[in-house]
Amino acid sequence: MLTLKLIKEETDRVVKGLEKKHFDGAKEAIDKALEIDRQRRETQGQVDALLSESKKYASQIGQLMKSGDKAAAEAAKAEVAKLKEKTAGLQAQQKELEEELVRHLCTIPNIPNDDVPEGAGAEDNVVVKEGGVKPELGNDALPHWELAKKYNLIDFELGAKVTGAGFPFYIGKMARFQRALEAFFLEEARKAGYLEVQPPLVVNQASGYGTGQLPDKEGQMYHAEVDDLYLIPTAEVPVTNIFRDVILEEKDLPVKRCAYSACFRREAGAYGKDVRGLNRLHEFDKVEIVRIDTPEHSYDSLNEMLAHVEGLLQKLELPYRILRLCGGDMSFTSAICYDFEVWSAAQQRWLEVSSTSNFESYQANRLKCRYRRSSDKKIELCHTLNGSALALPRIVASLMENNQTPEGIRVPKALVPYCGFEYLDDKNF
Repeated sequence: MLTLKLIKEETDRVVKGLEKKHFDGAKEAIDKALEIDRQRRETQGQVDALLSESKKYASQIGQLMKSGDKAAAEAAKAEVAKLKEKTAGLQAQQKELEEELVRHLCTIPNIPNDDVPEGAGAEDNVVVKEGGVKPELGNDALPHWELAKKYNLIDFELGAKVTGAGFPFYIGKMARFQRALEAFFLEEARKAGYLEVQPPLVVNQASGYGTGQLPDKEGQMYHAEVDDLYLIPTAEVPVTNIFRDVILEEKDLPVKRCAYSACFRREAGAYGKDVRGLNRLHEFDKVEIVRIDTPEHSYDSLNEMLAHVEGLLQKLELPYRILRLCGGDMSFTSAICYDFEVWSAAQQRWLEVSSTSNFESYQANRLKCRYRRSSDKKIELCHTLNGSALALPRIVASLMENNQTPEGIRVPKALVPYCGFEYLDDKNF
């Protein structure tokens, strides 16, 4: 969440940033936060004054007792009791105001970095780079869902029978291919200096709040109500929460972690040709990279993460483009976000396969993730970053469509050592 210091010291910039993100009622939300804080500070002042008065009476009681003036001592005790009762009431009010302030701040999104372009939606995102060569396929090219059926690689109907739409079965070589992609992405992350962790697939409410999925995305998360646990929408949630309520040393930054996990997203209301096949699933696999860094170095970290994701797409021989998202298309928590898209040759459209973001101090403030500066030992908020490196379904869709041949679906050279075959087909399971 935004810090009160930022809201108070740079109110106009915060309001303009929220408006750039197309957050309705930006000024009203900030004014309300400042008003709650004013009431909280005013109450704190009253509490401090009462405590000071109580202390004076308390010091008088002993002197009055020594002088033998018991009546005055008893009167002083009665005043202290009244002051304590009044103080308790104000302290309860102060606590309510503090909780109200936190609840309200959690409803206000992060403000965008100055480099974020203006815009209301996806049509206003800016393409900053393109790479690779789009394949030229014949008129008989098949979309991935038909290729999956032709070679018996993915069974969408069986998944719908066993679970529901959006939960496919991967069969034979495709199951092995999934494992190969996961291993390839994890190995590339390891080479880049990321420490691998294997996180839980469910998290508690505090973790959801820490990274900003709650209270913004309850409807998109699967909730195990009896235990009040949430299935993770991304490994970002458990991995970043490793550092909740932690003070790191500056010399140990940046922290670099990676994790493979299944991801679960309800994607309520999703339907139509744009979500057919692997284009949108309720359960899918993904490798996530996470960084914790200092404010001074976090944008260098972001550039390194972008280069890492781009390198993966180059090794997979996929045509890609990188977009800088506009204010209106960004997530609730990000300060800046870059999407990577790959070209789906049979569908003739771009498919998003990664979002790589810097959240600056927004998540860290919710997480209380801080670091101790080496120079003066001062405690400051960290910056947090994460990115998909990569999500499997649309990568698989693009690889299948772009590499279809009469012999089968060609496997990129970088993946052959991981899966042990050169073509995806229904042979030699």
